[in-house]
Amino acid sequence: MSSHFIPRNDGEFSNWFFNLINYVEARTGAPNSEWQHIPAVSVQELSTAHTNWLAAYEPTLAPHIPAQTTEKNSSRAAAERVVRPFIRRFLHWEPVTNSDRVNMGIPNHDKVRTVHFEVNEAVEFEIKLRHIRELLVHFWEKGSSGKAKPSGYDGAVIVWDVLSEPPSGTESLNRHVMASRTPHTLSFSEAERGKTVYIACAWQNERGNLGPYSEILTAFVP
Repeated sequence: MSSHFIPRNDGEFSNWFFNLINYVEARTGAPNSEWQHIPAVSVQELSTAHTNWLAAYEPTLAPHIPAQTTEKNSSRAAAERVVRPFIRRFLHWEPVTNSDRVNMGIPNHDKVRTVHFEVNEAVEFEIKLRHIRELLVHFWEKGSSGKAKPSGYDGAVIVWDVLSEPPSGTESLNRHVMASRTPHTLSFSEAERGKTVYIACAWQNERGNLGPYSEILTAFVP
């Protein structure tokens, strides 16, 4: 499948993105919606990226200053960082059909790929100081001598929270992020300095399936 299907021209990109978000939103959200495999939080992330893109792009349709062009370019890059993994994770597979992909302007597969349906690999990680209010999470496949993520995986889901007492499990860690590469930086507020943060990680594959969480490690917020 070509990786260059997203229109290069900004106007064409805007129309393509508008069609994509409308198509996805029309098929998700309701209890009886067609695409139950897409989490609401992922649809919201896509919608927010579209809103931010329009807010930066539309001012450049009239005479504008160079700073607005820079903001538009940054917004487009940020939007593509959301769009590409969303398509790869949710729109390449059933129940999304070839006709759906044509209607969304997404190429169909040239051939069927073998993908992981279950995630059995575990994550090992360590926490290091970066700067004031920042910690680095270095993660790798448990038992591996290298730092590369497993083939066919998007990256590691990191869950964490600053708590006054140890959590009962990872379900008590309310902050999360999908880190596509290691290390990943966690940032904290000034009010959280000196407090204990609890962190755990799990691999996520290209279909959005999550593997087993690691043990929960702790660190002090610098």
